[in-house]
Amino acid sequence: MPVPVYAFTGFLDSGKTKFIQETLCDTRFNSGERTLLLICEEGEEEYDVSAYPYQHVYLETVDQESVTTQELQELSKKHRCERVVVELNGMLQVGTFYQKMPEDWQIAQEVMFADASTIMSYNSNMRSLVVDKLTGCEMVVFNRVPAGSDIMPFHKLARALNRRVGILYEYTDGKTEFDEIEDPLPFDLNAPIIEIKDDDFALWYRDISEEPKKYKDKTVRFKAQVARLRREKDGFFAPGRFVMTCCVEDIQFMGLPCKYEKSDELHAREWVTVTAKINVRFHSIYRGIGPVLEALEVSPAEPAQNEVATF
Repeated sequence: MPVPVYAFTGFLDSGKTKFIQETLCDTRFNSGERTLLLICEEGEEEYDVSAYPYQHVYLETVDQESVTTQELQELSKKHRCERVVVELNGMLQVGTFYQKMPEDWQIAQEVMFADASTIMSYNSNMRSLVVDKLTGCEMVVFNRVPAGSDIMPFHKLARALNRRVGILYEYTDGKTEFDEIEDPLPFDLNAPIIEIKDDDFALWYRDISEEPKKYKDKTVRFKAQVARLRREKDGFFAPGRFVMTCCVEDIQFMGLPCKYEKSDELHAREWVTVTAKINVRFHSIYRGIGPVLEALEVSPAEPAQNEVATF
């Protein structure tokens, strides 16, 4: 039987402990399930287990860096837990903890907390840690937001890294509200040819990767570099760009398989403008279903002004 894991991320004093405490005091969440409460970071707030409506919450403190799968299994067995609530250390990568989880533990929800007064500073100085937490969470809570302040910087920060994340603002006057700002795409999906500007490549690549079906049978034009597909012998190449998500260390080439009868005439890394029709079908590059292009025209092009694309 899978053990659901509710993970709470964010930097020190961002409000994680207070939220978890209030949640475990709420009978809508805590109706008597045997809950292992794992603490990987100690802040100013403390947990008051005696305040919970049911006394089946078992608090354990672990070192997120050194804890092992065996230790987690032993804690789970010790308390016969039916679920896990974990407060993760904001200064460490989330994924390293997930890799240590026992096989029967499954992430049920991941929520990030961000203090509005400090998150932009963290984003400037510890961008990789912000990216790590925002890209995987289902919801981000921006708390301690001054009443009447501009929320657009927080919105842009979250949406640039995770287009599907739910965003909640908690204001200093006690008001809370969900983000309802609409983000129109910077290109026209209904145009006869969807024109992708150089600066919009990363956003378009992520959008077509996440929702390929909405691009099916449409035609697109974009500038890219040529990548050869070694295993393909039937006229395919992969036009794409080098994309940086958060820092120089994470630059990756992101391309799409494209059928083109003259692909053997192309040279790796040369810049081209591709006009292609989009299909959605199986391709080995995905090991499943994904967007596959069929080139209508491929022509030489000047390099993009910014050769590395960003969000």
